[in-house]
Amino acid sequence: MKSERIGIIGGGLGGLASACVLAARGYDVVLFEKSPWLGGKAAELREAGFRFDMGPTILTIPGVLRKIFEEAGRRLEDYLDLVKLDPQWRCFFTDNSVLDLVENVDAMSRRLDEYAPGSAAGYRDFQALSNKLHTISDKYFFWKSIGSIMDMMDMKASFSPSLLADVMRMRPGRSVSSTVRKYVPDSRVAQMLDHFTQYVGSSPEASPAVLCGIAHMQTAEGIWYPMGGTRAVPEALVKLATELGIEFHAGVGIHKIITNPVGDTVVGVMTDSGEQIDLGAIVSNSDTVRTHRELINGAAPRAVKKFANRRGYEPACSGVVLYLGLKKRYEHLLHHDFVFSHNPEEEFDAIYRKGEPAQDPTCYLCAPASTEPGVAPPGGEALYVLVHTPFLRPHHDWSKMFPEYRRVILDKLKTTGQMPDIEERIVFESKLTPQDIHDRYRVLNGAIYGLASHGKWLGAFKPSNRSPDLKGLYFAGGSAHPGPGMPMVLMSGWIAADCLDQDEAVSKSCEVSITA
Repeated sequence: MKSERIGIIGGGLGGLASACVLAARGYDVVLFEKSPWLGGKAAELREAGFRFDMGPTILTIPGVLRKIFEEAGRRLEDYLDLVKLDPQWRCFFTDNSVLDLVENVDAMSRRLDEYAPGSAAGYRDFQALSNKLHTISDKYFFWKSIGSIMDMMDMKASFSPSLLADVMRMRPGRSVSSTVRKYVPDSRVAQMLDHFTQYVGSSPEASPAVLCGIAHMQTAEGIWYPMGGTRAVPEALVKLATELGIEFHAGVGIHKIITNPVGDTVVGVMTDSGEQIDLGAIVSNSDTVRTHRELINGAAPRAVKKFANRRGYEPACSGVVLYLGLKKRYEHLLHHDFVFSHNPEEEFDAIYRKGEPAQDPTCYLCAPASTEPGVAPPGGEALYVLVHTPFLRPHHDWSKMFPEYRRVILDKLKTTGQMPDIEERIVFESKLTPQDIHDRYRVLNGAIYGLASHGKWLGAFKPSNRSPDLKGLYFAGGSAHPGPGMPMVLMSGWIAADCLDQDEAVSKSCEVSITA
């Protein structure tokens, strides 16, 4: 007899989102997570009186998270205390200038008139383009399972001249970098705008222009900080999931996905301990490539081959993260900061083409003590430093590479970041290298952001949330549509759940009456 239970493999943000939506719609859901904690990369480090978010630190588009809670008739505000951050981030450049990115487009334009005369009009025009690209993404790309440009349109039902016009407005064949520089000639302002693509861990020179829509997504809904850190997001989802009756198995890894004898339908999983569990459908919140290579593999070789032949799967970048407990915070830092490289072309060439760490890197900083003083002892700072690096290559040995690269990062903070005495302020230190990220989170070659968004024509597309090869299998997470970043990962979880529900892959265990 077929099982009517739904199994979620992985308790990251995408898996938790799927679990909550499915349970809210009346399904029987069980979630397996190999790590002892739930939340995936949205973990935390507590040591010596400091608290660090270990993974994502920027929350944008809170409406995605709100939609997940509304599925269960809950108010997001009853689970999370969100604080808007404006200015959104501070930029430090190698010419010693400083520029703050503010949410309001007109206010930012006035700042640019003073900082880089002649940039204001171009910035407004860029934001207008970004608004159009965001609208097109909402219409054709978000909230549905998409794996290719053909999935974006129903040729019989919706093809029209207006659709063709929208496709052309996506600027196919053009990159983020070239589009930014068409509107903003100042190299510093362009470098700031380039870094919207760092949410997806990809080079702006190789990423499709449609990703310029990220800029409007951020200015439209703002940047937010959940009190308690971004760790509070999975904790809120776990609380909701518990209220909805979801069964959790933390510390239980999945060894393989089991299919029917002909290999076209999933029927269950086998845990690392050898226990076989019957399931009617599965949402994998594990990396999509590793799911096929390691969890499906011999059970459905035709499905694995089809997946492998569908496209190239380039990992997104990895990174080095320093967690620095400072005895005294830096007053010139905002909550979010970018300390920029001198030459972004050389930086991106090293990371994305040569596959080597950049010798003059851009550093992203999160200094949350100004917003939440409790993250550090009085007067201190829990400083998070992220530097993007290539995904793991066979010759990379980070046990040997890290000491030298730590010095490169600290030197960058001392100079461009205007923190000459940072080493004297450090009283606690921890780190993650690309190898650590690979081992800890079981991602593809240490990639932080799943799959790269490279390709000026098709780079925005990721594996679809509904498997076209195995009935009953769905995908959520940064390596599935619509891609990486907290809101997109949460959206992927919603899409996977919605597809499963539309497919009626299993029967509901109960009818749920939702009241707001």
